[in-house]
Amino acid sequence: MVQFDLFGEVERKLEARTRQRAEKATKSPEPASASAVSHRRFRAFPTDPQRHAADIADNVIAAWFSHYGGSRMDVPLGAVAALTLIREPLVGDRLLALDATQLPQLLREIWGVQWMVRPDLIEMARPLHSWIEEDPDEYQLRAVQAAIHTAVRKGLLDLTARDDPFYRSQADVLSPLLTGLRHKSDKKWRGEYHTPTSVTDLMARVLVDGNHCEPGMSIREPAIGSGGMFRSVAQQLRELGLNPHDFYWYGNDLDPVAAACAAVNAIVWDLGPKVAIWCGDTLASSDSGLDKALAERAAVIRHRNAVVEQAVFEQKTRRLLHAFDQLLEGTAA
Repeated sequence: MVQFDLFGEVERKLEARTRQRAEKATKSPEPASASAVSHRRFRAFPTDPQRHAADIADNVIAAWFSHYGGSRMDVPLGAVAALTLIREPLVGDRLLALDATQLPQLLREIWGVQWMVRPDLIEMARPLHSWIEEDPDEYQLRAVQAAIHTAVRKGLLDLTARDDPFYRSQADVLSPLLTGLRHKSDKKWRGEYHTPTSVTDLMARVLVDGNHCEPGMSIREPAIGSGGMFRSVAQQLRELGLNPHDFYWYGNDLDPVAAACAAVNAIVWDLGPKVAIWCGDTLASSDSGLDKALAERAAVIRHRNAVVEQAVFEQKTRRLLHAFDQLLEGTAA
């Protein structure tokens, strides 16, 4: 995992920008328009989260294509998906201070940190971050920068950086972005038309009954898309005073990019540790590929545990060698 250690440089840039704003304010007595910083702090929660999410998606798409980002949808989608995993709203200033060439390292760090916590879901989300290792050129990075700047300025963190998962689960930011970036003919061929939020919310209210829902039950979605039905069910459970962590969540989709979005959303919406999302055909087998998905999930988690154990061992070894060196130095003195 590549370490992201640019915040010292970012702080210097922020200080330089602050001095420039101060000098500009001294030269011009006219009140400045809304500053770049003012609208990157937490604002009031959007009154219409769904419309807010759609507006973010529309503007990100426009920014991507206006900067000639190309036809690949995984790149802007993956950049925005990474931002939804940030829980610190004030990091928006730092994001806007980074150069385009620094963005790959930042995105690697975000995905890497999340891999340590939820390796199963981050592996499922690989279609959204594998492009980072393809050495994107400067033109593509500028388009990525434009997409990130637009998402931040349009208030993405107002929705997704909240500590309370109830607020983060008010909208699906990735669904309108996914469907907006995908070509119409591709959507028609795939039959990909995400169920409207109003419909999934209504279905959740009808199907999820407090008298019959008990911890340990499973929620299955054979055509998960970006996870909209999971979001509605999780919110309904919270409304009933139940914790989504106490339920099992199983969902699959034919489209690997859609399944990747659902995996990221499972983290954003805090569905809990009992989540399995995979790419598979519901009609191809009796269990829709669930057994295989659970086996792969367990293997990924074992690999993460082995990586952590190795890292802990190496850290202890370095401390031991350091203490031994100090002992030798003391003996020599």
